[in-house]
Amino acid sequence: MLLIYALSAGAGRVICVFRKKQKLVLRYLRIERRGGNEIDFTLQIPQYFMYRLRRAVSPRCYARIALLHNQKTNVMRKLIYGFTFLLVMMVQSSFAQGGMEQYRSIAIVSIDANGISLDNIAMANLIRFELEKVQKYEVLDKYDVEAKMKQKDIKPNQAFGKSALIDIGRKIEADYMLSGSVQKFGSKIIFILRLIDVNSEKISRSDVKEYIYDEEYLQLMARVSLASLLELPQDEELKGKLTNIETPVITDGQRLRLNGPRFGVQVISGDLASRLQAPESEGGYNSPAVSTVFAYQHEVQYVSSGNFQALLEIIGAINGIETKYASPTLTLLNGFRYDGWEIGFGPVFRFNRTALGYYDSNGNWTIDVPQDQEINLIRRIDRRGDLELSTGLIVAVGKTFRSGHINFPVNIYYSPISSYNSQVVGIMLGFNIARSRS
Repeated sequence: MLLIYALSAGAGRVICVFRKKQKLVLRYLRIERRGGNEIDFTLQIPQYFMYRLRRAVSPRCYARIALLHNQKTNVMRKLIYGFTFLLVMMVQSSFAQGGMEQYRSIAIVSIDANGISLDNIAMANLIRFELEKVQKYEVLDKYDVEAKMKQKDIKPNQAFGKSALIDIGRKIEADYMLSGSVQKFGSKIIFILRLIDVNSEKISRSDVKEYIYDEEYLQLMARVSLASLLELPQDEELKGKLTNIETPVITDGQRLRLNGPRFGVQVISGDLASRLQAPESEGGYNSPAVSTVFAYQHEVQYVSSGNFQALLEIIGAINGIETKYASPTLTLLNGFRYDGWEIGFGPVFRFNRTALGYYDSNGNWTIDVPQDQEINLIRRIDRRGDLELSTGLIVAVGKTFRSGHINFPVNIYYSPISSYNSQVVGIMLGFNIARSRS
């Protein structure tokens, strides 16, 4: 029989009495004397062995052992969890220290803007917006910066030099200061950006870029310049289009492509209208002088700069499909487009059935020419004649309306037909979805 005592402050207390398997239990019993009458003991019992103890000792003794074992297990768990948490925090701290350089604070006070529609503060806000999207620095909030500068009585429009920016950076507690200028110079826009290290009092990096003059794409220019300054991946195709100064460049933003279907109506006057309205017995079509037009337009731009575009428009159409006078046409227009307005002119090719004939004394058209008379014959539209090609001139003006990503071009055209002593006036509507090149 083995007695186990817990002696504390000289008072003895019997915990339990092992009646069986004393040797087996002693293997997991550790007793330490701390001095005086105090004795510390711990039970180092594996979990699987607790089941065997339950059958070997009394219920009261097992309860005491289980309590001590659970206390020991909980302590070990806490130690393990604490050590794991400490290890994780140390790893995170090491990564944070490794990326400390990457997330240092940066502030933008003002950008010197000359010759463009944006002022200094607006240009600085645009570059700040692009810088925040980079997520490489902690960009100081503009309202916090403005509040601190107001407290220090600093005027942002007068802070462009390195010394002034370093002084401001110290006062607002920024690691870096980003400054520069954006100005129009001739037919181009020059972006200059400088990254100033406040602690070392040096210009850490600088970047100079020349872009085509198109203020609509200032944000894209700021994005390209920031990527170059901070050595970030860039869209080389976009960069090439924005920075090509030597030759006219058609950028994605400058492209206003109006390829797509067209439909409209046209009114015909003069002798051509008379022949269309004439009865079929006289070679006419017995059709009204008003007809529908269904077409498709394809255009090719050969010059594009800013809001100006020069293009070739190719339009194939079918006229009057609801009448008996359905005829195809092909139109080639040399067009000029500026800020949504456009004008174009060029040849039109028509396919019609015509015949030689004359008007008799009653004013009726006839193609039966008497053999014994000399009559001046003229060529007119006649459904009994042969299919022939005729040419003419067409002039068109129009305006493009936009709703979201959908373009709605509206065009009015006029075409004189001198050979038939006639005129054609019409209106065309269309639509297409604006797409940028990928």
